[in-house]
Amino acid sequence: MDYIALDSYPHYTECEKIVSELGFHLVELKISPQNGVTQILATITGADASVNIGVNDCSRVHKVLLPALEEMLGTDNTYMELTSPGMERNIRNAAEFPLFLGREIRVYDKTVTDWVGGLLKAADTNSLTLEETKEDGTLESKVISFDNIAKAKFIHL
Repeated sequence: MDYIALDSYPHYTECEKIVSELGFHLVELKISPQNGVTQILATITGADASVNIGVNDCSRVHKVLLPALEEMLGTDNTYMELTSPGMERNIRNAAEFPLFLGREIRVYDKTVTDWVGGLLKAADTNSLTLEETKEDGTLESKVISFDNIAKAKFIHL
């Protein structure tokens, strides 16, 4: 799985500052012009990633973020869709992992050719640490390199 720094996306840094002031984090930001309209797709998560985001949360962020983006882009001919990560999000960029610390996730580990799941305890630019509760109640930590991850998603209980 590739690690692409979130702040390398256009306008991410400015938008993350706005979103974080509202108590959330910006997971994803895509801006693309299409047929004279600027399409904006944004995903937010809470400061506590284990707490689900609701419609009211998205609405609150949308009301503040859209005008700011229109000013940054110099246009008001925009369409913006702002969503939560959802219950079964597919994680596409390894840079998202730190935003989801404390969530149950599973990754397809190419070294064992199977899904490995657990509580996301840590993540940096190279790997993540999952904590799994064994049948006997003991905890086992596993460090998995992003190079060995083919896919990743939330565990929906």
